[in-house]
Amino acid sequence: RNQRVLSTETKIINDEYTKQPEYPEIVDLSFKARLQRKKAEWYHKIENLKTIEEKLIEINIPKYYGYKNVLFTDETLPYECLPLTKHYTRTIFNLSENLPDFYRKNDTKVESFIKSIKTDIEDAISHSVSCFKYTKDMPRDELDEELGRDIVSSINRVLLNSLSADCSHLSEVEIDLDPRHEAFWFVGGINPPERIKKARENIKWQKEFANDPVNRQVQYLGRPYLAIRHKLPLLPVGTDHSKDAELAKSLPVLNIDPRAYRYNYSYRHGTTIPGFWPGSPQEFGLLSYQRRHHLVNRDPSYGAEDRQEALHAQGIQSSYAWAFAQACYQGFSTFSDMTYPLCVQTIITNGQHWSFYVYQLNTTLIHSEHVHENPRVNYCFGTNEMKLYEKVDENGKCIGLNENVLKNLIHFYANAPVDRNINMKPYLGESEQKIADIKDDKRREFLEKIYKHMVSNRPRHRALPEIYMWERIYKINNKTRQLEAKRRPFELGINPFNRRLDEHQPVYIPRALRPEGPKSKKKWEKLY
Repeated sequence: RNQRVLSTETKIINDEYTKQPEYPEIVDLSFKARLQRKKAEWYHKIENLKTIEEKLIEINIPKYYGYKNVLFTDETLPYECLPLTKHYTRTIFNLSENLPDFYRKNDTKVESFIKSIKTDIEDAISHSVSCFKYTKDMPRDELDEELGRDIVSSINRVLLNSLSADCSHLSEVEIDLDPRHEAFWFVGGINPPERIKKARENIKWQKEFANDPVNRQVQYLGRPYLAIRHKLPLLPVGTDHSKDAELAKSLPVLNIDPRAYRYNYSYRHGTTIPGFWPGSPQEFGLLSYQRRHHLVNRDPSYGAEDRQEALHAQGIQSSYAWAFAQACYQGFSTFSDMTYPLCVQTIITNGQHWSFYVYQLNTTLIHSEHVHENPRVNYCFGTNEMKLYEKVDENGKCIGLNENVLKNLIHFYANAPVDRNINMKPYLGESEQKIADIKDDKRREFLEKIYKHMVSNRPRHRALPEIYMWERIYKINNKTRQLEAKRRPFELGINPFNRRLDEHQPVYIPRALRPEGPKSKKKWEKLY
């Protein structure tokens, strides 16, 4: 039987040897170095994700039940909270009677605006105050909030209608009423709690690291009266001090537990929302109006100076959180630093008393060693509180309108955003920048469901794991129940709070709905 034989010759590849020796990289195998590399890989993974929502989800992946966050709110402003706020936001605060010199270029235009709208502003104030004239049963703080809301809404309407003809950018803005302003970030350099110190001391090779600082997760929750947004960002203000190492050293460092300042902790997913969902064309903030009704019930023994510092702390934290959330929607995060500054303008008011703040966000890196080594700082320019008017008399006439306050207010509206002609989203994909851009239906629906459930922070069907007091007494502190079956997580050496967000059972596919037929073994939905 004849057979055809094919003869071949193997080609020898001599890539095993090179003229110059190539040695593998020398890697530090110490515990700290390995931990640092592991963190750097996670930061790099977050930076390389293409969409906004995937980045925000990935930051929450390590904790199924959410992080133990330090809660910042506009109502929680303890005694002497300004230094801690500066540390946690890496902010240099500059107090002055007037706005920065950056705004002087519009002085002539603003003076003409004041003359034309002064009467309309007085009428708006008189009408709002008259509506609450006979309100007697309402609590003082609630009255302060509602009156402020009415005056802010009226003044905003007057200014937009009057200035839109000369300031074209005001005809393109979007207004959010009671928006949801939230931000989540990591702060480093905090002293470890006693629980962590004891855990480290109980492990022989970790004793030397017992006092090493830890990161704290911070969650800001705010809801201003209203916020104004535009499709273009504001220009940076003043001199750029973003890379002054000596200036960074002047920041206050408060590394003690925030509970010493009467801040609270809460288990919740970290949420970052600048008042709108990803995909809105107006994605840069121009101006936000913050409440100040919490000052009505503030302890008078704190003094007038602390009252002013509380306002400054509120202006810093609310401005930082809003600018930080906008930066996250551009693809940056608490682990990926910014490539350009962002500016926002903030007003804290109850209708009569007004405080003005201009905030420039230069950096978002405050975690781990960056709290000491980062040469960049954020800047906040602020004013003390000023009265817009003295009173409204019995005849409904506004008395003593302060034109300086009105001038600052108009300056904020006349500050036009500008196209910077740079890549504003360097860490986002080209074709996919938000979940809505994903073409794969199943992947898009899966990620959208996870993201919306995460940012809703709804309580889960099962309560958070806890050790009951009787268990701590009879099972942990005193071993009195040796014969009882060990079923609880702490008895099995399991920490339920180490569970990851992606550690869950996939969705079951019924036999009748399986793509490859009822006998297919692929009975679980794919995870993304």
